[in-house]
Amino acid sequence: MSADPTPGAVTQPAPPEISPDAAAAIAREHWGIVATARTLGSHQDRNFLLESDDGPRLLLKVANPSVSAAELEAQSAAAALLSERAGCRAPRARAFPDGTTALRLEIDGVVMHARVLEFLEGATLSGHLSRPVVEEMGSLAARTALALSDLDAPEAERVHQWDLRHARAVLDELLPFVADPALRERLADVAASAWSAVEEVAAELPVQFIHGDLTDDNVVTGDPVTRIPDGVIDLGDLNRTWTVGELAITVSSLLHHDGVDLAHALRAVTAYDRVRPLTDAEAAVLWPLLVVRAATLVASAHHVLETDPGNDYAAGNLDHELAILDAATAVPLEVARALVAVATGRAADPLPLPPGQPLLPWLAGEDVAVADFSPTSPVLHEGRWLEDSVEADVMSGCLGSARVAVARFGEARLTRSRLHDPEEPCNVALGVELRVDGPQPVAAPWAGTVATTPHGVLLRSGEIDLVLGGVRSALRDGSVVDAGELVGEVEGTLWVQVLKAGVQAPRFVPRSLAAAWRAVVADAGELVPGHPDSPQEPRAEQLLARREAVYADVQEHYFPEPPVMVRGWREHLVDADGRVYLDTLNNVTSIGHAHPRLVAAVAEQWSLLNTNSRFHYASVVEFSERLAELVPDPLDTVFLVNSGSEAVDLALRLGQAWSGRTDVLSVEEAYHGWTYLSDAVSTSVADNPAALETRPAWVHTVPAPHPLRGRHRDEPGRYAADAVAEIERLAAAGSAPGAFIAETLFGNGGGVALPEGYLAAVYGAVRAHGGLAIADEVQVGYGRLGEWFWGFEQQGVVPDVVAVAKAMDNGHPLGAVITTREIAERYRAGGYFFSSAGGSPVSSVVGLTVLDVIRDERLQENARDVGGYLKGRLEELGERHPLIGVVHGSGFYLGPELVRDRVTGEPATTETALICARLRDLGVIAQPTGDHQNILKIKPPMCFTRASADALADALDRVLTTGW
Repeated sequence: MSADPTPGAVTQPAPPEISPDAAAAIAREHWGIVATARTLGSHQDRNFLLESDDGPRLLLKVANPSVSAAELEAQSAAAALLSERAGCRAPRARAFPDGTTALRLEIDGVVMHARVLEFLEGATLSGHLSRPVVEEMGSLAARTALALSDLDAPEAERVHQWDLRHARAVLDELLPFVADPALRERLADVAASAWSAVEEVAAELPVQFIHGDLTDDNVVTGDPVTRIPDGVIDLGDLNRTWTVGELAITVSSLLHHDGVDLAHALRAVTAYDRVRPLTDAEAAVLWPLLVVRAATLVASAHHVLETDPGNDYAAGNLDHELAILDAATAVPLEVARALVAVATGRAADPLPLPPGQPLLPWLAGEDVAVADFSPTSPVLHEGRWLEDSVEADVMSGCLGSARVAVARFGEARLTRSRLHDPEEPCNVALGVELRVDGPQPVAAPWAGTVATTPHGVLLRSGEIDLVLGGVRSALRDGSVVDAGELVGEVEGTLWVQVLKAGVQAPRFVPRSLAAAWRAVVADAGELVPGHPDSPQEPRAEQLLARREAVYADVQEHYFPEPPVMVRGWREHLVDADGRVYLDTLNNVTSIGHAHPRLVAAVAEQWSLLNTNSRFHYASVVEFSERLAELVPDPLDTVFLVNSGSEAVDLALRLGQAWSGRTDVLSVEEAYHGWTYLSDAVSTSVADNPAALETRPAWVHTVPAPHPLRGRHRDEPGRYAADAVAEIERLAAAGSAPGAFIAETLFGNGGGVALPEGYLAAVYGAVRAHGGLAIADEVQVGYGRLGEWFWGFEQQGVVPDVVAVAKAMDNGHPLGAVITTREIAERYRAGGYFFSSAGGSPVSSVVGLTVLDVIRDERLQENARDVGGYLKGRLEELGERHPLIGVVHGSGFYLGPELVRDRVTGEPATTETALICARLRDLGVIAQPTGDHQNILKIKPPMCFTRASADALADALDRVLTTGW
C-alpha cells in the first residue's frame, strides 16, 4: 500500500480564471482554430466548448496547474486505447507535428497545460437510470479497466486527491473545510470505519492505470431515448491505482439518481464482474471504497466552495454528493459487503445462532400457533391485510388454541405493504414476533450482560446481541446472567432479534436487502420451539426458467424479469414478496380481483353442480335472459362459449352461414383472437408482423380510421367513404363481404374512437349486399366506456351480431355471441353448435354475478366518473409533457399515445416500452399497445378508485419528469 503523502500534496489548487475570449484566442493562436468559446463546468480544470460554422465542435481543456505535461500525454494515450479497445467513443487529442498533444501556457503567472480534444456529441446521464443503463455503466467500467490494463506511463503517476489509495490523507486535509461539526464528525467516522476494512486486504488489490472518474458526468450517450452510454470523457483523473477503485467510483455516481436504490445500483457490479471478474479482495473492499469516495466527494465540495466561491458546478453537485453519502451508508458496512458478494455470485454467510438454553423454558412446540402474514395467507383474504389492526387481531385469534402465537422470521409480511407505494416495501421480518397469553418468564439463552432499554432488554453475549422487545426486567444495567437464568417476563407482545454485537438493525427490511442483512442478523426463530420456516415461494428467476422449459415460447409474459404474482385484490396485484402493484391494464377482471361475491358464488355452485349445457338447469336460462335484455331489438338470441376468440369465430361463422359467402371485411391494426377465423381477420402487425401479407384471400381490409396518423387525419370522415367504396369495389368484383367485423371502439389501437357516423355508413353498405355487421365488444363493451354500456351505442347503430367476453367473466373462461333468432336459425340449418364448458352452471353463475356486481356497485357509473377524472389528469400531463400526443378513449378504456413529434405523429415506440418498465419499478403495471406499440393501454378493473387514478397519473408524471 502506498505511503501517505505529505499534507497539502493531494488537494489541487484553484486554477486562475480564463475568460471565453481568452480561451478562443488560445485556440486560434496555437491550433489555428477560429471558433467561439463557451465555459463548461469542472471542479479543478478550465474547460471550453469551441464552436465554429464550418467544423466539428471541439473541447479546449486547460488542466489544473498541478497537472504536468507528461500526465496529459498519458491521458491522450489512454483515450486512444479506449477508442480502440473498449467499444466506446473517447475524446482523442489533436496532436502537434512532433506528436505531442499538450501545450504549455502561462496565465497570470501560473504555468498550465492545454489540449484540444474531440468533443463527444451526446448527453451525460441525468435523472432516472434504467436497468440497461446501470448495467452498461458497470460493463463500461470493466471494459475501460481491461483497455488500460497495459498502459505504461510511469511519468504520469502522481499523488492526487481522487486516488482512493490516499483517501485518508485527503480527508485529513479536506475535513477542516466542512463547517458543520455534525457533518464533519459523520464524515470522519464513516470513512475511518470503511478505511479499516480496506486496510485488511489492501496489499492484495491489483493495481493499474484507471480512468479515475468514470461517473454519470463523464460518460455520454448518443441515444437520447435509451440513454445507453457509449462514450467516455474527461480522463483528467487518470492514474495508476487500485483497479477496483474505478468500480467504486462508478457505482457511487449512480446513487443520487431518482429511483436508483442499492439493489438497482448493484446491477452495475454484476455487469462489471461478468466482463472483468473481481478478486475476493476486490469484492471485499468495493463498498468500503465507495463509502470513502462518498465522504471525499462531500468534503471536497466544501473545500472547493471555500477556495473557489464562484464555482457553480461544485455548488450544484453538493446535494447529489450528500445523497450519495446517505445511500452509501444506508446499511451497515457488513450488509453492503454481503450485497456485493451476492451481486458477484459469492456466498453471503448468514450470522450463525450459537447453541444455548431455551428462551422460553415453559414453552413446548405443540403450544405454538403460526400467525401467517405471508402474501398467500388465507387469513388475509378480502383485503383484510389492509386493516390497521390486522396483525394484532390475527395473533390474538391464534391464542384460542395455543399458548403462543408466532410470526415467522424472514417472512415477507403482506400486512406491512401499502397501496400505491412507489417504493419496495420494508416487510421482511428480521426477527420473531410472539404474542403470549398471560405473563410468562423469559430466560437468557446464553450467558451475558443485561442492559435495559425503553422497549425491553438487550443481552450482550460475546459477539452476539439479543434484543428482547417487550420484556420487563428487574435487573439493573450491567447485570451479568448465566445461560438459563431469567432476565424478566413478558405479557402480550415479545420481539426477538439476534444481531452481531454493536449492530443496529431495523425490524423489517425490503426483500432485495433481506439476504444481505443475514450477515449481521441470525435466525431468531430457532429460539422458539416448533417455529416453522417461512413459506418459500419460488424465486422469480427460478420459476421463469421452469416456465421456459415446459411452456411454449409463443405464450409470452409481461416484462423481461417478471414478478411472481400470487394475489389480487380489487385493482391491485401482489407478488410473492408482498410488493403491491396497481393493475392498470387488466380488463379481464372487470369487477376487480378476488371479488368476495364472485368467490362465494363460484364456490357454492361448484359444490352443487358443474356440467355441460346440454343438461337442463336454471342458471344458463337466467344468464341468457339477462344478456338478451342488455342489447337493443332485434337482438334476442344468445350463444355461450369460453372466450373472446371463440365468440368472434362463431360470429364469423354466423356471417358465412347467413350470406353463403366466406369473404369478410375487417379493419387494419385490429386484433380479434387466435382461432383460425378470428386470427384470419386479425390485422395487427404488433401481434403478427406478417399479418397483412398472410391473410387468406377471402379476408379484405380497410385502413384503420386513426385520428392522429393515416391518410385522412385531417378529414377523418373520409375513412367511412373509403370503406364504403371498398365494399362496392368488392361487390362489383364478385366478392361482396358476407360480414364486416370491427371493434366498436378501436381497442387494440389504444381506445381510439371511430369517426362519427363510421359504423352507420359501413354497416349500411355491407347489409346492402347481404352481409352481416359484427360488433367485436370483447374488449370495450360491458360498461367499461362509462357513457355507454356497449361501444356500438356511441356510434348510434345496432349490429347484427355482438361478440363479447373478458368483462363478462372476471377471469373465468366465458364468452357470448348475441344475435337475432333468424340469424341463429340460419346457422342451425348447416348443423349444430355445442360447447362443453360454454354456459356451464359455474360459468353461468359467474356471468350472473358479474352483472349483479356491475349493477349493484354502479361500476359503469364509476367508469364514467373516475375514468373521466383520469382522462383529465392525463390530458393535463400532456400540457406539460410533449411526449403525450393525445389521450384516446373513454371511461376505463384510455390510451395516452406517445409521440416524438406532435405534428408528424412519429411514434415513440422505444420510449413507451421504457416508460412501462419504469412504471413497473414504481409499482404500476402498464403495457404498450397499438401497431406501433406507442400507446399505454389503460383498461383497469372497473372498481378503479380516484386514489388509484391519482397514483397512476403521479407515477407517469414522475417518469416523464425524471426519465425512464
